[in-house]
Amino acid sequence: MSCDHPAPAGLADRIHGGWLGRIAGNMLGKPVEQGEVWTRERIDRYLRRAGALPLTDYLPEPADEADAAALRPQWRACVRGRIHGSCRDDDVDYTVLGLHLLETRGFGFSTEDVGELWLLRLPYLQTFTAERAAYRNLATGLRPPLTATYDNPYQEWIGALIRADVFGWTCPGDPVRAAGLARRDAVLSHTGNGVYGAMWAAALIAAAFTAPTVRAALDTALGVIPGSSRLARTVRRVMSLHETGLAWADTVATATGESAGGWIHTVPNAAVLTAGLLYGDDDFTRTLALTVRGGLDTDSNGATAGSVAGVRTGAAALPGRWKDPLEDTVRSAVFGFDGARISALAERTVRLATAGSQGPPLVTLPP
Repeated sequence: MSCDHPAPAGLADRIHGGWLGRIAGNMLGKPVEQGEVWTRERIDRYLRRAGALPLTDYLPEPADEADAAALRPQWRACVRGRIHGSCRDDDVDYTVLGLHLLETRGFGFSTEDVGELWLLRLPYLQTFTAERAAYRNLATGLRPPLTATYDNPYQEWIGALIRADVFGWTCPGDPVRAAGLARRDAVLSHTGNGVYGAMWAAALIAAAFTAPTVRAALDTALGVIPGSSRLARTVRRVMSLHETGLAWADTVATATGESAGGWIHTVPNAAVLTAGLLYGDDDFTRTLALTVRGGLDTDSNGATAGSVAGVRTGAAALPGRWKDPLEDTVRSAVFGFDGARISALAERTVRLATAGSQGPPLVTLPP
């Protein structure tokens, strides 16, 4: 994998595309984010009743009251015709906070720096699962790595993975460096596959800038995590099923059926995400649609898929139906960032990527 960085103009467009894609994918999946209720089959039934298959836009309004009652309470601000800027969501809050981390603490930040910024900038009640456990542990005086391991049954869930994008965006074409940053962030709250998921996602996004295909980016990202891990085995399983020509739905059903841990665990969600990227085949709309239709943690998977696809497509080429309703506006619980312009956040990310591009590798990764 080449570590050459894209030309500055291309870099800015791709980073902006990553921001837009992450927010659009998050918005697409947010109404149906509850994997035990919104299964892949139920999502497709919803879409059929609303006349929205194939899915080419944000979710339509529900066709009946039963569906409306099962959606997330915020659905009215996330469906077609009702979107005016992004909804607040932790999948975007952590991206904003990661940007702030790199701006204030630099690329040499410590895991303790991450925890300090959580306490200063992030409301406790806007954290969930492993992040809430780590936040509580920080507030009682524990330090990493105990913040991740003490009274925390969510150590391998998806929370660290959703925090990884900014490390990929600021290390374009350098997946090893991106993975090292993501690891340092992730160990505040996660262990094992939870940490590997963050490293894999950061490397995947970094590789997306220069890889010839999304499959090549996935291959590269596998190189930063242990090959024997459940995460690596699951990603390889999806890739092999795709190679056989198996239909997308059958691949998702097979791979998630073989993955234990529940609908918020890193491993089955990585299966859904990998399938969405492969079968989406570098088409932005198809990638988002398939990933969210795959179920499980729909808003998190949609956001990461959108980030990868947005980097590969670039902001200028993103279909207007995805980016225009966002009105260049982010809603965020991160103190000082609510109402920020997406374009301004992207510009700040470009400055970091440019400033950090000449630095040495930040960590030595295990083979």
